[in-house]
Amino acid sequence: MRPFLYCLLALSLPASAANLRYAEDAAPPIVNPLFGASMTEARANELVFEGLYTDNKELATVPALAASAEMSSDKTEMTISLRTDVSWHDGKPFTAADVVFTIQAMQDRATASTEQGRAAWIQSAQAVDDHTVRLRFVRPEARPEDKLLFKIVPAHGFAPGLPVKRSDPFRNAPIGTGPYTVESFNEDNSVSFTASPDYGRAVPVGQITLREVSDKNYQAKLLLYESLEALVRVFPRDLAMLQNNRKVELYPYQTNSWWYVGFNMKRTPFDQVAVRQALSHMVSADELLGPVGTGDVLSGPFVKSSPFYNHDVAPWSPDLDAAAALLEGAGWTRAGPLWTKGTQQLKFKVVAPKSIDSIQEVAVNLQSMLKAAGVEVDLDFLDEPSWKARVWGDRDFDLVLSQWTFDRNEDVREQFYSTGSRNFSGYVSPEVDRLLDTSRDTLDPFVRKNSLRQVHARVHDDAPMIFLWTLDSYAALSVRIRSVVVHPFYFFTWITDWQMK
Repeated sequence: MRPFLYCLLALSLPASAANLRYAEDAAPPIVNPLFGASMTEARANELVFEGLYTDNKELATVPALAASAEMSSDKTEMTISLRTDVSWHDGKPFTAADVVFTIQAMQDRATASTEQGRAAWIQSAQAVDDHTVRLRFVRPEARPEDKLLFKIVPAHGFAPGLPVKRSDPFRNAPIGTGPYTVESFNEDNSVSFTASPDYGRAVPVGQITLREVSDKNYQAKLLLYESLEALVRVFPRDLAMLQNNRKVELYPYQTNSWWYVGFNMKRTPFDQVAVRQALSHMVSADELLGPVGTGDVLSGPFVKSSPFYNHDVAPWSPDLDAAAALLEGAGWTRAGPLWTKGTQQLKFKVVAPKSIDSIQEVAVNLQSMLKAAGVEVDLDFLDEPSWKARVWGDRDFDLVLSQWTFDRNEDVREQFYSTGSRNFSGYVSPEVDRLLDTSRDTLDPFVRKNSLRQVHARVHDDAPMIFLWTLDSYAALSVRIRSVVVHPFYFFTWITDWQMK
């Protein structure tokens, strides 16, 4: 029997009337928002946890676990009154101690939370009483509620004291305040969620099952065979097939993410701006994008719909003559198949995380494109632990092919500030540091916008990365699911409005 038929048999059991089954390429290893490392985990966290604030459907910030708030006149302090009608999934009351614990756990270096940067702007968090939290900021904040979207975890869910460990039993037995509880992590790598009976409003979809289906083509077929009810992202080549099926509804949404090729600027020759710019001229983002989907080719670290995108800056154009002029000016020559400088050849390795859709196809096409331009490239596709060790731990790479994903705050500081926690490329620019400081410290939205547009222009010219594109994305759901609105940057933010028949 063919593998696909095995897959169908495994997944084609009748769904209960209120069990929404959706597919992920890989099941999340943990459900703990302190350590979220992928969009798969972010989607699971949406089901289980809540933040002090959230987005409404106009993407305006509104209270979630917060009830109200008051700002000090100098905008350095915020006193938040919490809702008194919220309980954790184990029945214990939600209190200010949970908010303080979450912020301190995020900030604790020994915890090594992936969310550390999201709380770095908070100087201190104090529980005034069970339902009042006072936050003091490192510097004045114009709209701190826009930064208080991170998920809150229960203080009692962990061993007393810090740090919190990624290996804590909470990882597979999470306790939240959100609309769903984690019922079980199953032997087939699926995860079962059940609507919380104590949630503050009715949850029409009673059960949700996350199923691991590594093959994107299988995912689409399983949706057509009614063995799944939802795909979070449709593989581009399956769009036409799903579009023409009356059992499926497509939902376009905008991702706040972009693909890039990042240089290790601590290594020769990528410490030379002329080499980075020459390589940028050797890459045609349009040609790389074509086989994997549609989207916008970018010139800098923001998506085109962002107020910070600098539309006066054009993407690097594929121009082999310009690339040659840059390399020759830096002392490189091409007498044979490769560019050389003395005994050094323009030859290096690109590493990429294998978990990203279509990344292998993009990498192979990139390899072919650069080879034709006189550059030899080896490829290395890494699983998640190896990726973290090589790129984040050891900085052992020449080039990286990957993507960044942001919330609507689009905070690129950690990527491009000289000492930023995500600045793995070793990029250092005093001018960019100054502009990022200005954008962070100002209370004037126009000054912030102008500063970040200048960051866009300067980072483009310095070329620590080749900015590629942001993809057009589509979710696909069975027509049995009604009242669906998909969040542009997440997915399940408004799941409590979805109906299932």
